[in-house]
Amino acid sequence: MANSLQPQPFSDVELAGYLDELLPDGRAATVEAALRESAALRQRVSGLIRERDQGGHTIGEIWRRRRLSCPTRSDLGAFLMGVMEPARADYVRFHIHEIGCRFCEANLVDLENASKQVDGEAEPRRRRFFESSAGRLKS
Repeated sequence: MANSLQPQPFSDVELAGYLDELLPDGRAATVEAALRESAALRQRVSGLIRERDQGGHTIGEIWRRRRLSCPTRSDLGAFLMGVMEPARADYVRFHIHEIGCRFCEANLVDLENASKQVDGEAEPRRRRFFESSAGRLKS
């Protein structure tokens, strides 16, 4: 039976991204499928893990692990509210949708859910305030 999985060239940076769960879902699935099929690729990844465990720190590795290019949570909040300067908003959009940063996407979803929850609680609170002060209003 012919191998249905075409050989995929993966850089060490991309494999490190896979190990850190930083790749977009589709690409991570491609790497995972290739790892199942290729003993040589598994051996290469094992070498990368050993190298890391021995303390190999490159600028790129530190950048990825510390997520230095990720927007802060407050930046993501400003992005959601639409109060971010356009150039920065374009970067956040690119970072989440094109780069596919799973951490920032999860943060954004969390902020959206929290916003919906707060919005859902605001109306009953307003109603209680109104009802409690209705007798105090003068005609």
